[in-house]
Amino acid sequence: MDLHHRIARWVRTHPRAIDTALVLVILLPLVLVSAVDRDPDGLRIALRSAVLVVPLIWRRSHVVLSAAAVATMCMGQLVLGVAPVPTQFVVLITVYTLAAYGPRWASVTGLALAAVGLAAGLARFGDPVGVTTGGSVLERVPLFLVLLFLVESVVLLAWTLGDLARSRRRTLQALEDRARRLEIERQQERDLAAADERSHIAREMHDIVAHSLSVIITQADGARYASARSPELAVRTLGTIADTGRGSLREMRRLLGVLRGDETVSTRPLPTLDDVDALIQSVRRSGVRIACRRIGAPRRRLPLGAELTAYRVIQESLTNVLKHAGAYSTTEVTLDHGARGLTITVDDDGRGASPDPGTRGAGQGVAGMTERVRLYDGTVRAAPRAGGGYRGEAFIPYTEA
Repeated sequence: MDLHHRIARWVRTHPRAIDTALVLVILLPLVLVSAVDRDPDGLRIALRSAVLVVPLIWRRSHVVLSAAAVATMCMGQLVLGVAPVPTQFVVLITVYTLAAYGPRWASVTGLALAAVGLAAGLARFGDPVGVTTGGSVLERVPLFLVLLFLVESVVLLAWTLGDLARSRRRTLQALEDRARRLEIERQQERDLAAADERSHIAREMHDIVAHSLSVIITQADGARYASARSPELAVRTLGTIADTGRGSLREMRRLLGVLRGDETVSTRPLPTLDDVDALIQSVRRSGVRIACRRIGAPRRRLPLGAELTAYRVIQESLTNVLKHAGAYSTTEVTLDHGARGLTITVDDDGRGASPDPGTRGAGQGVAGMTERVRLYDGTVRAAPRAGGGYRGEAFIPYTEA
């Protein structure tokens, strides 16, 4: 930061020190002159000047009280006929201060009092300049008016400068408030983005882990029973478990690599609708009877994010079949490319919405599917069928949201 910026900041943050220094600068010459001359009149002038100038120390912290003290001193001089002191110019500082820091009513009142008081003081104490004595009336009046105009112009200038300072200060405050609000809004946006990313990661983790573990658990149960009667079937089942575990591990590594920002992470493409057949085949190896139908052809290709969403919907639905439908159930997956978009239907004839006692926490997958599909202006419906079983249906339009 530049030196003048540091000085300006220090001045703004230490107003009392600046005002105290101003008072000392004004009074010190008078005190020194009075002390050197040892003139009683000089001491009295220095004392009256001190009474007039000292209130400036509180001119910004107690604006109205400080101005009232200066105004009272000046009015007392007029009423008692005490001649002005050299520090009488502090009236201009007071007018400036009222305009810059005081309330509007005090600013206008101070301007009016200063204008009237200076006019009265010029009329009463104008002898040295020939306003009240010397010469004819025709000579004194024009001189009085000229001097009055000059004095009032100086007062008005001081008030105008103070009002401009007030406007500038308020503009700076408004800019600072706006910058502070923008910073708060940016922080809120960052928090919302982080929460959205956490939700996205949670959905990905759920889709990857829940499906893979469901397949592994089903295959492990089958391998346990088959090991005694059909060792060859058990070997194939264990192979399926290993393949599923490896695939899940690759997905987890990819996801964690993205979180770390690792550029060396695997760049294997994300699943799309072309990978649905492989997904269904992996579930079939778990012993579930699954049929897949594709109706129609897409009018336009879905965005890659929408295809990933469709894949995850099917994956989650088949995971629910593995967990809840029970043994010997039949499932049908339908991909219907209609005129407006893709409709995904997964029907099973299992136990419907009655999950196993050990599968608490169901419902997170459906909520995740709903959030994913809503990103593309789609809809999700999942409910037990009237004749038994369960149906999950999702619609994803061709146009991206």
